[in-house]
Amino acid sequence: MAEADRYEDVVRTRSDEKFAEFEDTGKGLWGRFHELLHTTPAIVPLIVLLAACIVFGLILGSKFFSPFALTLILQQVQIVGVLAAAQALIILTAGIDLSVGAVAVLCSVIMGQFTFRYGVPAVLSVPIGLACGTAIGAVNGWLVSKVKLPPFIVTLGMWQIVLAVNYLYSANETIRAQDIEAQAPFLQFLGTKFNLGGAVFTFGVVLMLIVVLVLAYVLRSTAWGRHVYAVGDDPEAAQLAGVDRHRTIMSVYMLVGFICGLAGWVMIGRFGSVSPSATTGVIGNIQAITAVVIGGISLFGGRGSILGAFFGALIVGVFELGLRMAGADPQWTYLLIGVLIIAAVTVDQWIRKVTA
Repeated sequence: MAEADRYEDVVRTRSDEKFAEFEDTGKGLWGRFHELLHTTPAIVPLIVLLAACIVFGLILGSKFFSPFALTLILQQVQIVGVLAAAQALIILTAGIDLSVGAVAVLCSVIMGQFTFRYGVPAVLSVPIGLACGTAIGAVNGWLVSKVKLPPFIVTLGMWQIVLAVNYLYSANETIRAQDIEAQAPFLQFLGTKFNLGGAVFTFGVVLMLIVVLVLAYVLRSTAWGRHVYAVGDDPEAAQLAGVDRHRTIMSVYMLVGFICGLAGWVMIGRFGSVSPSATTGVIGNIQAITAVVIGGISLFGGRGSILGAFFGALIVGVFELGLRMAGADPQWTYLLIGVLIIAAVTVDQWIRKVTA
């Protein structure tokens, strides 16, 4: 023990006080820009959105910046905005959900059929539709988390199943807007319009904004939100850190199913009627994925924000309305959106490569 003590004394007296030293090389402007993109992924879609508004504003003048035009964009994207928020949650966990549009349509059909076929009050039919969406999400989550099936395969199959159930259950019958307005106006509640500062909004737009803001807060400021990012970034490391992967995945898919039910209710308010053949069931999935990708959410999971997905939906709405008002061929919309999708994924790959 004495020799060991003398050895430690010698080491302490002869060793340098500085054990390690790191040189501060400085990141420079480019490095700081990259760090900003990595820590705030919604900044790119926000810049694109503002640039698109400026360009169309210069081309179309005050007509584009009128309260009517700007609120029309919000009304047009309210369904896609809600679906994009749902899709964003799945993609943050490194999954994908191809059934969100079909689930939304089925939930709207259930709300209508329970009201008109079974005589259930509309105020009860809406929660029933929301519960059905949540149940479908639970099935998807269980197959992905417990059975370990790929999310793409699970939701592709669920998309086909839900579409078929939708037509079989409703007998392909549409409930007319006039009948809903006369007998069950609560189903159209989210389509109610109100004026605010000269602009016309609907409660469906308000619901979309609430969903986006609440999810943005929850993902950023709660333990559950951090678990979602952790599972999407590295599920094995998250498991070792004590995150219950199964519970997180199940909760995400169930919440997504519930949000799809809300989107179904928004659809009734937007269209006025309940139709099993609504195009949202087929193209709603692609529209939601498009908004999410343009919004800067990584398809590899673990990076992005709900606000980015919302900005992505607004970008699509701005392009559609701006080109229509300019009298351009509608195909230019698809061309520009396609370019934006490829550019967004390219930026994401660059960010991941540099930070790897």
